[in-house]
Amino acid sequence: MNTLRPPHLALAIGLAAVWGVNFVVMQVGLEHFSPLLYAGLRFAMAAFPALLLVGRPAVPWRWIAAVAATTGAGQFALLLVGMRAGMPAGLTSLVLQMQVLFTILFAVTLLGERLTARRVTGLAVAFGGLALVALDFGASGPIGAFALCVAAAAAWGLGNIAQRKAAPPDSLRFMVWVSALSSPPLLLLSLWLEGVPTLTAPLEGWLSLLYVAFVSTLVGFGVWGFLLRRYDASTVAPYTLLVPVFGMTSAALFTGEPFTWLRIAAAVLIVTGVLYAGTRPRRRIAEPRAREPGKATLAK
Repeated sequence: MNTLRPPHLALAIGLAAVWGVNFVVMQVGLEHFSPLLYAGLRFAMAAFPALLLVGRPAVPWRWIAAVAATTGAGQFALLLVGMRAGMPAGLTSLVLQMQVLFTILFAVTLLGERLTARRVTGLAVAFGGLALVALDFGASGPIGAFALCVAAAAAWGLGNIAQRKAAPPDSLRFMVWVSALSSPPLLLLSLWLEGVPTLTAPLEGWLSLLYVAFVSTLVGFGVWGFLLRRYDASTVAPYTLLVPVFGMTSAALFTGEPFTWLRIAAAVLIVTGVLYAGTRPRRRIAEPRAREPGKATLAK
């Protein structure tokens, strides 16, 4: 199926809002936790005690491990280290949407999905909006931090393909197990690279972890998996281009990042491109014409 039904369209837009606000929430959390520890605690909280209440998902372990290594540990280790290195929340929400490009690239090369002219046009319009935002932000972020966020986008794109191949019948149960497999390597890396952790964060730090663990991770990726199971990856992925719209808006409201008219124009381009890429034109219903004598009707 290549077009999202209205309820699923609402889910995709709502998910973009949740993940957009998530960048500001993570920025708050990184003021009180080191990045790898924050990522490890995020997945540990998402997995336990839910792991004790759900059974094993009907998915081969290799796919659970693949999604944990890419969408889980890989993406968020790179992303959070990049944010800690100097990438602000609004800019990060933009750069990470390069995962759409990586997802489509992987879907075409690994899954053999078809890239239609309409989808290419819609994505071009949306990426034009992203280019406007990048122009407005300027190249103020450290190049190393920027590269880490691009690598995080590639890891997410590859994880989308792995999750589509897994096609878990229960997205929430699947995400619980992905979280369980993502947490140990992140916590071990934190112990190795960041030293013995201190857990004396204030309330806002723990509230940040609760949001990213339960709302963004369990609910968010549960909805994401639900959509990927029913639609082509290259159909679902463009809707995440709405994430920077919500990310920049929340960053402007809560952290004071500027939100200019150029960014508003960019947001319009992003929304237009996403909606155009994710829908199909209505076919005109032609009235049947009488056959002329001696002419055969072509089979469709």
